[in-house]
Amino acid sequence: MTTATLADVVVEETAKPLIEFSRVEKTYSNGFQAVTPFDLSVDRGEIVSLVGPSGCGKTTVIRMAAGLSKITGGTLTRRTDELAYVFQDPTLLAWRNVRSNVELVAKLKGVDKETRRAAATRAIETVGLSAFEKALPRQLSGGMKMRVSLARAITGSPDLLLMDEPFAALDEFTRATMQRELLRLWRANDFSAMFITHSISEAVTLGHRVVVMASKPGRIAAVLTSPSPPDKGDTPRDEQALAELSSEISAMLAGGER
Repeated sequence: MTTATLADVVVEETAKPLIEFSRVEKTYSNGFQAVTPFDLSVDRGEIVSLVGPSGCGKTTVIRMAAGLSKITGGTLTRRTDELAYVFQDPTLLAWRNVRSNVELVAKLKGVDKETRRAAATRAIETVGLSAFEKALPRQLSGGMKMRVSLARAITGSPDLLLMDEPFAALDEFTRATMQRELLRLWRANDFSAMFITHSISEAVTLGHRVVVMASKPGRIAAVLTSPSPPDKGDTPRDEQALAELSSEISAMLAGGER
């Protein structure tokens, strides 16, 4: 096991949890405290949703998890280097077709052409876009663009998927479709995920646990375990129990956990 400094992420290749925050803090050079001591672990195969008001540090947390933002206190232990980051914007290159966009990250990593093409083919098939692999982004709907983004993310077989409001810009019907798609991909690929959303119902639908965050400064208000979490067998969910959890979180946020 390697030793963390205050500014570094520790990377280990051991068992659970896949990622662990221990008293992690983020304070910027101007003195702004974005995240106060933050304690959370994510197990292998677990989806953890993060929900809370704007400015509560959700994005900062997963940026630190990805190593894109240095921590300024505590220890962040990540037991894999295999991760992918999915943003709210699909971030597709307009001049590249679907296949070329999906292959891009693997190409930049130096993966040989045959290997990356095979991985891209599997990923494109997985998200149901085989008939569109030669299409340009401008020829795709919003939901299809997000499917391309997910295909690109899973091409590298990540252990950890970090998602920052990826479905926020979609209409309600497409958003629900993409939630089901994400869970289907999770069942097929067995990754862990940290999923940021402003939607309480989305957090509850996707998460094995829901982290409710509060702001000023950013902190954890509660960590709630789903009474009917997603499972590998696609077992019918207890919608009443999930609705009650949504109501509990809504009341918590409305009651001043900000």
